[in-house]
Amino acid sequence: MKLSAPIFQLKRRAKLMARNDSVPLNEALDLIAREEGFAQWSLLSASMAAGTLSKTVLSRLTNGDLLLIGGRPGQGKTKLGLQLLIEAARDGRKALLFTLEFTEQQARKHLGSLEPSGGNSAEAVQIFTSDQISAEYIIQQTSGLEPGAIAVIDFLQLLDQQRSKPVLSEQLQSLGDFAKRTGIIFGFISQIDRSFEPDSKRLPDIADVRLPNFVDLGLFSKACFLHNGEAQLQDVA
Repeated sequence: MKLSAPIFQLKRRAKLMARNDSVPLNEALDLIAREEGFAQWSLLSASMAAGTLSKTVLSRLTNGDLLLIGGRPGQGKTKLGLQLLIEAARDGRKALLFTLEFTEQQARKHLGSLEPSGGNSAEAVQIFTSDQISAEYIIQQTSGLEPGAIAVIDFLQLLDQQRSKPVLSEQLQSLGDFAKRTGIIFGFISQIDRSFEPDSKRLPDIADVRLPNFVDLGLFSKACFLHNGEAQLQDVA
């Protein structure tokens, strides 16, 4: 979504509004965001930051990485994952989205909304929406791709929702082994537990990832956490 003015100008308007109308700055920011079509400022900020952040993330990924993209609902994690695919496609890499959340039409619409005017990289992203999406299915679809290809899975916790599929820990191990052998990069959009308290820390971390069953999160090589318009990319020890 295109803004009526650069984000720094919108923030300046909010500060003037807060000072002139004697309202809290956060209320002024949310009011400006609603005028721009967003429910609150954090959503506007996350949306606008996704493009720049995706370039930074892409530049720091190496072949065979497993990337975790974590955030509470509405904080921009899905947009970051989609923008990462667009950036990869623009870079000439194979880019694939495996989603158990969207239909193909919905995914295409979201990708198209993130494409800069005149661009066509979003069209190069391959989309898979089968209910059979699992580690085995993803490996079948990505076998034979060149190192550096990027696949984003939307989202981590849905991979083992069906009892007929292996448990999440086994699937993640399989994908990690496959990534190391082939050099393909996997990004996993992930939910954050409700226990995360932004009053005690600005951003969630690896300990806040919501897991219905045990998973060795040390299998991830990198993680990016988002909240309230901020993001942090880090190596996973």
